[in-house]
Amino acid sequence: MQPQPGNPAGPAANRDLTGTPFPLGDWGEPAERLDELYRWVESNALRTAEWYLSDRVWKRRCARALRVGTALGVIAGAALPLLDLTAVAADGAAGWGYLSLLLGAACMACDRYFGLTSGWIRDVATAQAVQRRLQALQFDWASESVREVLGPTEGTASEAAERCLGVLRRFSEDVTELVRAETADWMVEFRSGPAPLALQSVGVTPARPEGTHPSARFPLPPGTRPNMPRQRPPEPR
Repeated sequence: MQPQPGNPAGPAANRDLTGTPFPLGDWGEPAERLDELYRWVESNALRTAEWYLSDRVWKRRCARALRVGTALGVIAGAALPLLDLTAVAADGAAGWGYLSLLLGAACMACDRYFGLTSGWIRDVATAQAVQRRLQALQFDWASESVREVLGPTEGTASEAAERCLGVLRRFSEDVTELVRAETADWMVEFRSGPAPLALQSVGVTPARPEGTHPSARFPLPPGTRPNMPRQRPPEPR
């Protein structure tokens, strides 16, 4: 069997998470057709895990560098003023301590602003989740193969093929849901960070979903009617 285009080996592992064409073939040989579909699903899962593992490399390096800078800045910012007070260091060491503390705070702010540590953790967690589901798929597929070889088979051949297709479909949906959940977490972090403040400063506000009303965020208890705003009574003349 030739390697599929989505195989993570080679330069294809560095491209974005784009889908690969669904393999079309002849169902005259159901076993070969199912084996081809399994290899296609497995290669897509391996490519997804490889993409997240490759994406976390530069985030891990940058996050570690910024965290080390934060620790050194805080330590120097706390030590230099004390050394200045005890006359151990030269005069003016307190000023350098305050500058070190400021640099440490800047490193921590950069880490939070660009989401390096959180992105690194999300990449590792998503890749591990995909690998766990892939391992479960491999055992499930081996169980289905053994059941068909050793027999007696349950139901007809069409039912067995439909059962195998259901296993592959559920796995593909699980991997897609993992990617969607990771993307949703990234969007929530982006919206809760300083990005919305920057958009508001330039006069751009995030779009509100259609069909929503401010009062819809607070649902009313069942059996109650919404109260209309009271009008101001007319002033006596």
